[in-house]
Amino acid sequence: MNRLLKLLLPVLILAVGFGVFQYLKQTRPDRPVTETRERVWRVALEPVEPRALAPMLELYGQVENPDLLRAAASASAQVARVLVREGERVVPGQLLLELDPRDLVSGLARTGAQVAELEAQLESERNGQESDQAALEQERRLLELSEDAVARAKSLTRRQVGSQNDLDLAEQDLARQRLAVSERSMRIADYPARRRALEARLQQARAEYEEARLAFARSRVVAPYAGVVSAVEVAVGDQVKTDEVLLSLYPLAGLEVRARIPAPYQAELAAALRNAGSLPASALVDGGRVGLVLERLAGEADPSGIDGLFTLTEGAEWLRIGQMLTLRLERPLRESVVAVPFAAVYGGNRVYTFVDGRMRAVAVRTLGSWFAPDGEERLLVAAPELVSGDPLVVTHMPNAVDGLRVEAHQ
Repeated sequence: MNRLLKLLLPVLILAVGFGVFQYLKQTRPDRPVTETRERVWRVALEPVEPRALAPMLELYGQVENPDLLRAAASASAQVARVLVREGERVVPGQLLLELDPRDLVSGLARTGAQVAELEAQLESERNGQESDQAALEQERRLLELSEDAVARAKSLTRRQVGSQNDLDLAEQDLARQRLAVSERSMRIADYPARRRALEARLQQARAEYEEARLAFARSRVVAPYAGVVSAVEVAVGDQVKTDEVLLSLYPLAGLEVRARIPAPYQAELAAALRNAGSLPASALVDGGRVGLVLERLAGEADPSGIDGLFTLTEGAEWLRIGQMLTLRLERPLRESVVAVPFAAVYGGNRVYTFVDGRMRAVAVRTLGSWFAPDGEERLLVAAPELVSGDPLVVTHMPNAVDGLRVEAHQ
C-alpha cells in the first residue's frame, strides 16, 4: 500500500499543478492589443524664395604683371648706390640705383672726340674742294702756256733758230702740266665719294657718341611710375656687365590675375564676355577684399580649359606678383533660381518639400555655388515645380524617400 502511494503521489502533484495552471490561464485578464505607429522624423524647413541670382565659379589664380620693368646696366660699371629694397613702394622720378659715372665718362669723351675729329676732316675736305677747283683753273691756264711754248719751240727748231734741247724741255714741261691737270681733275671728281665716306664715318661716330651719352644718362635708374620694387639683384660695389639686370619694378595699376577656367565653363564664359564685355569677381586676401573683372581669355587653350585674365578694380595694395588667390567669379545671371543649403540636395538632382506631413521629391537642376552676404555657400537650383513659399526640407535625411513621414522642427 505504501509502495503504491509513493508511485501515485508524483502523478497527483502534476495533475494538481496542471489544473491550477489551466484555472489561472482561463481567469487571467485580456491584454490590450498593441497598435503599430509609423515613426515621425523631425526636420528643419525653409521657405522657397525664387530670385534672379548669378552662380559663382571658384577659381585659383596667380598675380602677375605684363608691365614688369627689369632695369639693366647700360654699360660695364661698378654699382655706386642702391637706394631701395625689395618690396619697397616708390614714386615717379625717385632715384632707385646709380652706377659709378667715372666708368662711363671715358667712353663719352672718346666718342665725342671721334665726332669732332671727323667733323674737322669733313670741313677740311670741303675747303680742299674749293681750293682744288680754283687751282684747276690755274693749272689749265698753265697747260695752255705749256702748249704754246712747245709750239714755239717746234717752230724755232724747224727754222733752225732754236735747239732741240729747248724743244725737249718744253715738251717735258707740257707733260708735267697735263699730269697736274689730270690729277687735280681726278681729285675734284673723287670729292663726292670722299665726302660720303667721311659722312658715313661721322654718322657712325655720332651714333656711338649718342649710345655713350644715353649709357651715361641711364647710369641713374629712376622710377618711371608709382610701383613696387619686386627684386634687387645687386649691391653697392658689384661690378656689372652691360645688360645685366639690376632690379625689377612693377606698377600697381598694371597687376593682373591669371586663373584657369575649366573646359566645361569655357563656352559659357566666352559667350558672356562677348555679350557683356566683362564679368565681376572677388577674392579675400589677409582680411581685405580684392575686386576683379574678367576682361579677356588667353590666346591658347587645351583640353583642360583656358586661362582667364582678370584686371583689378580695388584692393591692389594687398597683392604682390606671384601671389596665389582663390577667386569667386560671377557667372551670367539666372532668373527664378533658388539658393538652397547643400544638405537639402540629394543625388545632385532632387530636393524634398513638406506636404501634409510627408516629404515630396522635386526634381531640380543644379547650376553652381552661390555665396550669401554673410559668406555662407549655397547651391543654386532651378525647378519649375518650386514656387515661392513652398516649405523646403533642409535637414539631410540618410533614409530620405518620397512619402517619408516628417514633422517640422520648432
